[in-house]
Amino acid sequence: MKIKDIQDEIVDEFSMFDDWMQRYEYIIELGKNLPLIKEEFKVDENLIKGCQSKVWLQGEQNDDKIIFTADSDAILTKGIIAILIRVFSNQTPKDIIDADMSFIDEIGLKEHLSPTRANGLVSMIKNIKMYALAFNVKN
Repeated sequence: MKIKDIQDEIVDEFSMFDDWMQRYEYIIELGKNLPLIKEEFKVDENLIKGCQSKVWLQGEQNDDKIIFTADSDAILTKGIIAILIRVFSNQTPKDIIDADMSFIDEIGLKEHLSPTRANGLVSMIKNIKMYALAFNVKN
């Protein structure tokens, strides 16, 4: 599935909720369903800098796609990284690099996060794009 199609699905899912309490609950639920990252990847070099809570992100290339796994010690942050992984995992480096991120504004995520969490979100996206750049250079 293309990145834009996944983003559109997420926008549709978020539009079903009447208020932000329901959306926060949904984000937390997404985090609970995030596939566990292997313990060996929960190391300092995989920690995302700029996040208030601890977020580990690991990317591996599988054929021409990047597979991401992640975890966080905070339930809301875990849900946020789960959304990003859903969008970007199993995509090509070029598609990740070229991806439009406006879906985040469409669902209102950034404006409903505390400033430190919003900075963390930006850092998560930056790290995902850095993985894509690194794998794109290799090919």
